[in-house]
Amino acid sequence: MRIAVLGGSFNPVHIGHLALADSVCSELGYDKVLFVPALNPPHKEMAFSGSVSAMDRLSMVRLACADDPRFSVEPCEIERAGISYTYDTVCFLREKYGDVLEDRLGLILGSDLHSGFRMWRRAQDLAKTCTLILARRPPVAGSGDFAREGWNAADGEFSADDEPLFKDALRLSNPELAVSSSQIRAAAARGSGFKYLVPGAVFKYIRDGGLYADR
Repeated sequence: MRIAVLGGSFNPVHIGHLALADSVCSELGYDKVLFVPALNPPHKEMAFSGSVSAMDRLSMVRLACADDPRFSVEPCEIERAGISYTYDTVCFLREKYGDVLEDRLGLILGSDLHSGFRMWRRAQDLAKTCTLILARRPPVAGSGDFAREGWNAADGEFSADDEPLFKDALRLSNPELAVSSSQIRAAAARGSGFKYLVPGAVFKYIRDGGLYADR
């Protein structure tokens, strides 16, 4: 089985995350995408909204993935507690899925993370042990949906072709959907519509629980 990993805050999970995972399976032939919600990203600017717990975020991801057998939820970072470092997660998943894993784990990186990847903890080891999957993402102000280590794109121009760690990376031609978790949180806080930016079950979870209302 070919397995790829999609980490992030998922605060909340939205259609952009699902579309990205679908592209990884459809375009690159992966059998499974593991959604891995972070507990505590290393960078303080990634602090989560106080109205939403880790278990809320985990529950929303489970609801979002329930209808697609290609998608699974991996709660290891929440269960492990502490700071969520991608290298630690990859080591855990390689051991957990070793019996069914046919190839190296794929690690999905949104384009907002490409320029800062070299600063991630043990980035060189990640590039050696995983197949890096470089996804496209339109710029969305104030968004950090796919952030893992807390490093966002640097100011100025950056080309993934110039990054030695991406020498063997796969390029993904995924749809660029201009939707972000921060937009959804803001819409929920002001009572604006966001129903079709998230799966139906996630919308109901947010609405029924009054999530993000106290932003």
